[in-house]
Amino acid sequence: KITDALKRIGFDYVFDTVFTADLTIMEEGNEFIERFSKGDTKDMPMFTSCCPGWVRFIKSQYPHLVSRLSSAKSPQQMFGAVMKSYFAKEIGVKPEDMVTVSIMPCVAKKGEANMELFYEEYAGKDVDIVLTTRELNRLIKTAHIDPATLEDVPCDSPMKDGTGAGVIFGTTGGVMEAAIRTVHEIVTGKSMGRLEYEPVRGAEGIKKATLNLNGTEVKVAVASGLKNAQIIMEEIKSGKADYQFVEIMACPGGCVMGG
Repeated sequence: KITDALKRIGFDYVFDTVFTADLTIMEEGNEFIERFSKGDTKDMPMFTSCCPGWVRFIKSQYPHLVSRLSSAKSPQQMFGAVMKSYFAKEIGVKPEDMVTVSIMPCVAKKGEANMELFYEEYAGKDVDIVLTTRELNRLIKTAHIDPATLEDVPCDSPMKDGTGAGVIFGTTGGVMEAAIRTVHEIVTGKSMGRLEYEPVRGAEGIKKATLNLNGTEVKVAVASGLKNAQIIMEEIKSGKADYQFVEIMACPGGCVMGG
């Protein structure tokens, strides 16, 4: 229905971010394997990097730990890069003649899209415009579209396929679960069951889990809300924590609560 609304408003192509959530997961999963197999503790734990609110927080509060962030772009920024390279070529359009718009529940995504890091010389910003879900709602109202008339229109090809891993990306723990499943399958050659998190005592919003990778224990943690991020970061800073992979989202509950 969102695709139908956007097509009526005048967008030429509409895609689902699940596609690049899968790319982010694959990149982060492989990067984790690379760091973990080196056994170099100065690069561990590896932190997820898809939440711009969290990235800003670590840069300002714990700058000495920034090198531990995954180098993977967020799904929003990966999509911008893919659209202005691969997709531009596919449809025979110059990247500089494209305008990429993302719709996010998160205001911090506007700041992320404006970072110099994501500015390509040949095509300007990877993502030109970011609208929040509330702004999309206003846009639909402004276009006088009656939601009752919207139909289920599929997203465009070739970037419309996604997995369940990409779908759970926006909830707290979803990024970690998806990445760890990828890691498990790459290392063991077998698919993994559900990752069983257990709440950390006395800290609502922090969960941990232990995974067995061919006889090696991997300890992971998930935190949502910057108050909880601070608790985990202080544990890591003081050397009390022995996690190898940490997912942090600035909003309590994750991106889906960002709106």
